[in-house]
Amino acid sequence: MNFKKYRYKLPVGLLFGVVLLSACSSTKSTVTTGSTGKVVFYDDFNQDKIDRSKWNFEITGMHFNDELQAYVDTPSTAFIAHGADAEGADGGALVIRPQSAPGFVTKDGQHFDFISSRMTTQNKFQFTYGTAEARIKLTDGAGLWPAWWLLGTGNWPLTGETDIMEYIGEKDWVSAAVHGPGYSGETPFVNRQYFDAGKDVTHWHTYAVDWTPDELDFKYDGKLMFRVTKTMAQHYGKWAFDNQQYLILNFALGGGYPVKINGVKQPYGLPQSTVELVKNGHAKMLVDWVRVTQR
Repeated sequence: MNFKKYRYKLPVGLLFGVVLLSACSSTKSTVTTGSTGKVVFYDDFNQDKIDRSKWNFEITGMHFNDELQAYVDTPSTAFIAHGADAEGADGGALVIRPQSAPGFVTKDGQHFDFISSRMTTQNKFQFTYGTAEARIKLTDGAGLWPAWWLLGTGNWPLTGETDIMEYIGEKDWVSAAVHGPGYSGETPFVNRQYFDAGKDVTHWHTYAVDWTPDELDFKYDGKLMFRVTKTMAQHYGKWAFDNQQYLILNFALGGGYPVKINGVKQPYGLPQSTVELVKNGHAKMLVDWVRVTQR
């Protein structure tokens, strides 16, 4: 997703480059894992609360993509679950859960009937080249738009966007995409992964990207599903993936991408069945862990 087209939207291979961390990054998350390389960021969400030394919460000010939610910082829309509530995660799981909030007014006077969360590592953890991966489980529902992605630290799309996983409400597939100068918004670089029967988005999957100086390899459950190379991108514009990017997990509702697939415009740009799903607190993105690795 992006602050443009969809602006609310990397990991194992032979990787080159030096990890670039902001001065705010915590060194305690850096451990060595033998042949898989060095883990430079890791969160298994096993603690009782979300680790604020790693994650920021964005608050809606500017608004993009005709999405239906306001982003807030509240434990009702983002929290850690344990036991049966973690739905099979090992230890604990991050839960991002949009909620119905009729008449909610943002700090800049915008009105929304739904709230949700968008978490980022901006200015806390940023890196160049490596493998970013997360183990995620989703709820089925037309018009839901959870995403796991990376964003450059400069002006969009000049410093790139890497959409590792976006789900817009058809449970048999998710998509990956790349945005940069000359190939943003309706980007030519987008691909779907269709799951086998009985293994749709409501099951746990690992969504990853291997990022090197010359290409982005997207892998779902360890299997390559899409590749974008520097040469391919330069057919349209400058290669935008030689700078720092940070991690994002968010859960949008409705918006430009889902409506192009499902065509739903009433009652909210979500079908009533999905509105009820949100009202009942059943629309969720669960994240078992997030990891960034470098060799």
